[in-house]
Amino acid sequence: MTTTEAAGPTVTDTAAPAAETLTGGHDQGTHGYHKQKDEHLKRLRRIEGQIRGLQRMVDEDVYCIDILTQVSASTKALQSFALQLLEEHLRHCVADAAVKGGDEIDAKVEEATKAIARLLRT
Repeated sequence: MTTTEAAGPTVTDTAAPAAETLTGGHDQGTHGYHKQKDEHLKRLRRIEGQIRGLQRMVDEDVYCIDILTQVSASTKALQSFALQLLEEHLRHCVADAAVKGGDEIDAKVEEATKAIARLLRT
C-alpha cells in the first residue's frame, strides 16, 4: 500500500484552479523554502500523523469533543506551516523580485496578496 493510499481519500479545494495550484504560475527554480525543505517535510509528516489520528478516532467512535480538539490542533499546525511558508516566500521570492524591479515586483506582491486572502478565508 502506498503512502497516498494509506492517507485515505483526497479532499480537493475547488477555490483555486488546478494549474495555479500545481505550478503557481511561475518557473520551477529554487524556491524560498528550499533551505528548510527537510524541516518542512518532517513537519508535514507530523501533520499527516495527526490527520491519521483523526481517522482512527472516528473509526474507534471517540467522543465528538475529543475529535474536535484534535481537528483544532491539526488546523493550527497547518496554519502555522502556511505562515512560515508565506514568510519564506516574502523573504525570498518577493524580495528577489523587488531587487529585479519592473513588473515582476507588482506580480509577486499581487501573488502574495492573493495567497494571504486564501489563508484568511480558511
